[in-house]
Amino acid sequence: MTDPAVRVADAQEIASDLLVIPNHGVTLVPNIGVVGGTQAVLVVETGIGTANAERVLAFASEVAKGRRLYLTTTHFHPEHAFGAQVFAGQATYLVNRAQADDLKTKGPGYLEMFRGFGGPVARRLDGVRVPTPDVVYDDGYDLDLGGRIVRLRPTGRGHTKGDQVVKVPDADVLFTGDLAETGQFAIFPWFPPYDTDVSGVRWLAVMDRLAAVGPRVVVPGHGDLGGPQVLTDVRDYLRELREETWRRRDSAMGEAEIVAEVRASLIERHPEWVGQEWIERGVGCLCAEHAAPPAA
Repeated sequence: MTDPAVRVADAQEIASDLLVIPNHGVTLVPNIGVVGGTQAVLVVETGIGTANAERVLAFASEVAKGRRLYLTTTHFHPEHAFGAQVFAGQATYLVNRAQADDLKTKGPGYLEMFRGFGGPVARRLDGVRVPTPDVVYDDGYDLDLGGRIVRLRPTGRGHTKGDQVVKVPDADVLFTGDLAETGQFAIFPWFPPYDTDVSGVRWLAVMDRLAAVGPRVVVPGHGDLGGPQVLTDVRDYLRELREETWRRRDSAMGEAEIVAEVRASLIERHPEWVGQEWIERGVGCLCAEHAAPPAA
């Protein structure tokens, strides 16, 4: 596996005092945001491990030039949040309550699972602790950076139970985390019986709502930045996945046969996308949801 190193030197300013450190398609590297106002700067995502987070913190501190620092993460997965310990004492870390619960209850298991990947991923996680947020909010949080309000909004269950999006209204920019990716099949962390929180049905409903807003710039969790089409492409794919899976489930096909047929159909429609392994996970999730509605 490629070393999941964050390259802060490649940061791009996509609006006034709003930078994105792009992931360049590297596995387990998220797109990272640095959003400034007159009084404070918000960092969105940490990268995986302390070395990446130290680079991000140093870059954000240079941008801030003495302004107060905040940190938020879009969800609890390691490449997004498992560097937050580096920010302790330097920035205020705030997340939605469901994400804080995910960090506490599922974070340790994910830390061990990712360490089990070995190689550069395990090395990146050496010395990492699951972070504890400083501020936890419930229905939404409007963060005043000074002349710029950033809206943190939980979406409800989708890719995880604790997804949140980060909106910068004056620049019309939306950070989606892994609710949206570009150039790859949607990531379904469907690992029964240990983790079955992802919901294809609710995820599709979230994407319907987000696509209806149509921001100018969408910063996906992974992949190239884009416009509103990023959201509609993910929404349309999730709808395809649901319809192709449920149509076969209704005909009483076995899950293995459903996986094979749906996989072939979706790869034919999206031959350039990476992450084909996530199709099977998505089919498994939607087969389970076909049998019983997803729990809240």
